[in-house]
Formats: sequence, C-alpha cells, structure tokens
Amino acid sequence: MSTLTTNYLTPTGREEAWRFTPLNRLQGLHDLSITIADHPSLHCDEMPIGVTISSQPSLETPPSSSTDDVAALKARSASSTVTVLAIAPDAVINTPIFLKRESLGQISEASRVVIRAGNHSKATVVVENAGSAILSEDVEIILEPGASLTFITLQEWENDAIHLGRHHAIIGKDATFTSIVVTIGGSLVRLLPTVEYAGPGSSAEMLGLYFAGAGQHLEHRIHVDHNVGHAKSRVNYKGALSGESARTVWIGDVFIRAAAEATDTYELNRNLLLSDGARADSVPNLEIETGDIVGAGHASTTGRFDDEQLFYLQSRGIPEAEAKRLVIRGFFLEILSKIGIEAIEERIMGRIDNELSSVVIG
Repeated sequence: MSTLTTNYLTPTGREEAWRFTPLNRLQGLHDLSITIADHPSLHCDEMPIGVTISSQPSLETPPSSSTDDVAALKARSASSTVTVLAIAPDAVINTPIFLKRESLGQISEASRVVIRAGNHSKATVVVENAGSAILSEDVEIILEPGASLTFITLQEWENDAIHLGRHHAIIGKDATFTSIVVTIGGSLVRLLPTVEYAGPGSSAEMLGLYFAGAGQHLEHRIHVDHNVGHAKSRVNYKGALSGESARTVWIGDVFIRAAAEATDTYELNRNLLLSDGARADSVPNLEIETGDIVGAGHASTTGRFDDEQLFYLQSRGIPEAEAKRLVIRGFFLEILSKIGIEAIEERIMGRIDNELSSVVIG
C-alpha cells in the first residue's frame, strides 16, 4: 500500500475538474484525510481458456499511467492488492468475460484493477456493478500491439450508491479499443473514461449511455490524449434526464499533441430532456497543436423531442405517450446495439422502460 503525496490536496469544488460535482454527497471518497477500506471486489465465476485472474501486491504492480485525479489516487493508495486480468497473446476469446462486483454496501471501499490484453488477442470484458456501494476505483487497461478489446462497464446501482471511477486505457500499436459505459443507477456516479496511445495505427471508440432520474447526478469526463501520430478516436455519448433535480455532466476533452500527425478524431454528445427541472451540462473541448491532421471535430446538443418524429408516429395511429417512448428507445438504440450481448441489451432497455413508466414526459 502506498501513501499519497502531499502535492495533492482535497478538492474544494473551485477546481475545474470538480466544479460540477456536489462534494457534500461523496461520503468522503474525495477527502484525503478519510480512510477507506481496501476491498478487491471484482470476481469472475467462469474463466475462459486463455484468460487468468489473480490478486497481486500493489507494490509489485505499479501504475503504468499517471493521474492527478484525487479519487483515483486515493483508490491506489488504499489498495494493498490489485486484481489483474490477463488475456494471453494471440488468444481469441469468443465468449464475454464477466467481472461482477461484490460490494461492502454502505462502507466506503477502494478497488484497483489492471486488465492486460496480450499481443494480437481479442476479447470482451464486462464489469457489472449493482446493489449499494460507496466505491472509489482505478482501472488500468493495457492493450499490447495488435490487440482488440471491448470493455463494457455497467452501472446498474441502487439509488443510494456513490461511485467514483477512472478507466484508463493505453492502446498499443495497431490495437483497437472499444469502451462502452452504461450508467442508469446510483445517487452519484462520476466516471473518467480516458485513453492514450502507445503506437501508430491504434484506434479507440468510446461510447456511453446514461439515464438520470430525479435527484441523480451522473457525470462522465472523457479525455483522449492523441500523443502519437496516425491514430484514431471516436466518442459518442447519449443521455436522457427526467425528474426534478436530475443532473448530468459530460466533459469531452481531446488533446492532439504536436507529434500526433495524421490524427483522426470526432466527439459527440447528445442529451434529451424529458421533463422540467432536469439539467444537462455538456462541454466538448478540442485542443490541437499540429495542423497535420486527417480530421478533428466535435458536436453537442441538448433539447427535447423531435416534433417531426412524434408527428410521423402519431400520424400512423400511435398514441402520443407511446410515440414518445418509442422515440427514446430509438435514441438509445445506436449505443445499446453496440454491446452485442442480447441479454444485457434487453436488461438495460427493460430498466430504461421501467424508468420511463414513472415519467410524465413533457
């Protein structure tokens, strides 16, 4: 177990990285003076051939990436062991690898995970979060050259859960990384899906879906560091909000460094407001240090229903309330269909339908 350096201070809310987050709801996960429990909480019931999972001392598994996120640093400091999931080189794993969370309930806990995809391997890893929790986690994902990894993380928490997490991927030469983040539960969820590149020819697709109900705060802060040339990224997050004080925050930061020639990147965030009293903050940022790029752009929209879509459905005899629900299902389908696991897709859509059944859509 390591000790946090004194260079880092407990956030006050005035910092840019924390200005949207209600610190008084974090149960001390951001407070460096408060101790949290060391709890390696992810486990796998069935391990496919070519995949191993082990618990290793944190001193023997030093972080391969740096961060200034206090919650991630606190998780690293509190974790005496690291859960390491290793996919063997050249292994093609045709069935998803499911990691399930065993939570301590209302006891604050830290979790540190390393996922390593070997050279030219191919796999899908699914992290399932459910129940009650006060969790701070740090997940590092390392793709060696030629690897292809889909990382799906499902936040299906109960309404009292607090979850702060950083999911950082390092993408090797000619490797392909797909991140799919689904957040439809929890009192407060703040996630940092981030990527950097370790060689040319690599690509990242970062997808997200979130649904915030009354009183929920769901925050996603994406950072793509184009630090090498000839790499590609695509970011697409969609969210819907309903109910009084429903709040979402999406920050999309793409940094194209001077050495990152021939970069190809685009980021998109769309939010659908279903009722009065809901608020969505969407801030796309693009910083470019070189003019030698293939393409770079971003877009953000926040609004209510498309009247033309509603008119089309109603003109065919579909009642207004049902038409609105069909529009919402269609809104999410682009992201949901990318999961590629029918049981999960049906479960997520079922939970969204349950949320919609109690919503008076404006």
